[in-house]
Amino acid sequence: MLKKVDSSQLKVGMYIHDLSCDWMTHPFVRNRFLISSEDEIRKIVNAGIHDVVIDSDKGLDVQDAPTLEEAQAETERELTEIVAAKPVIVTRVSLGEEMARAAQIRHQASSLVRTVMQDARLGKAIELDQVQPVVQNITESILRNPGALVGLLRIKNKDDYTFLHSVSVCTLLVAFCRSRGIDADTTREAGLGGLLHDTGKALVPDAVLNKPGPLTDEEFAIIKRHPKDGYDILCKSPEIGPIPLDITLHHHERRDGSGYPNKQAGDGISELAQMAAIVDVYDAITADRCYHKGMSAAAALRKIYEWSKFHFNPTYAQEFMRCVGIYPVGTMVLLESGRLGVVIEPHETNLLAPKVNVFFNTKKNLYIKPETVDLSRGLGFGGGDKIVGHESAAKWNVDPMRFLTLA
Repeated sequence: MLKKVDSSQLKVGMYIHDLSCDWMTHPFVRNRFLISSEDEIRKIVNAGIHDVVIDSDKGLDVQDAPTLEEAQAETERELTEIVAAKPVIVTRVSLGEEMARAAQIRHQASSLVRTVMQDARLGKAIELDQVQPVVQNITESILRNPGALVGLLRIKNKDDYTFLHSVSVCTLLVAFCRSRGIDADTTREAGLGGLLHDTGKALVPDAVLNKPGPLTDEEFAIIKRHPKDGYDILCKSPEIGPIPLDITLHHHERRDGSGYPNKQAGDGISELAQMAAIVDVYDAITADRCYHKGMSAAAALRKIYEWSKFHFNPTYAQEFMRCVGIYPVGTMVLLESGRLGVVIEPHETNLLAPKVNVFFNTKKNLYIKPETVDLSRGLGFGGGDKIVGHESAAKWNVDPMRFLTLA
């Protein structure tokens, strides 16, 4: 039986089923193992992991611990209350109107980050006059319709991951700032920090950065140098502001002091660096890598919520959930009718009832004529269905992104 336990309850002989942390945080080469020593328990605690999932059928039990199913049900209930507490951002143009522009911005920004990384590797200073217009384009796209660019950036291939991750963090951070009412100048500087936050990875050997498997302790130590390396690289550009420098240096810090490079804790970490940390982890755990299957957006938000008890500011985490929604644009969902749909627009006040483009019948295992369904409306008014949960595109061998817009 799978149970959720506090790391303080761990004992030698328990079987770890899930370390309940993002894959770049834990110090083990595998996620499931039998605890064989007190040293392994210390490594779990020292890594800032506060709760784990154990399998009582494969090791020792904790009698009064909740089952994983019970813990997830409680999290689901809490999340539903959180996301219902505040309206989402109103869009200015339709998803279809913004998609072509968003695709161009995605390509432009990814190419720019690639150039920035190449220049950094060669020891060149970052040319901010080339970077700032791209951040401005991203910001303007978010103002028109955040779902277009955010939805497109859900697609990443392993060759472009490092570059597109930086574009995603910039985009999500701009949207996050906007949703929190942060002023335009600060938002722009935060976006610049998001786009450049991983510049230090230019100095990480490709064999480590793109290793098709878990990192060794030595390799992990190399990776952990990238925030300081990025900070040093950006300092070569005299016109760089304090906000991008702060985000670059501190986006891996955690509120419980378990992060790096400086083990800052609590409000010793700036507001924008704390926001960037949430965005960075969210994008990383939703992306497919050759050694790591990305989570759905809905599952990732649940993890962010769980980790906010220790690693993130709980208020910021909850505001980020409302910003992107439980079912962000581009999420494939299963409806009560058995149809599959892709979310195209959040509802202004009910994040559990977005507009979706339905395109597949799971009961008959075939494509159907695509149509837009507004889940906030009743039967006969373009609605009359509801979301059962998110679904994997690989499970049904479909490409939901083809149906983000309907001709």
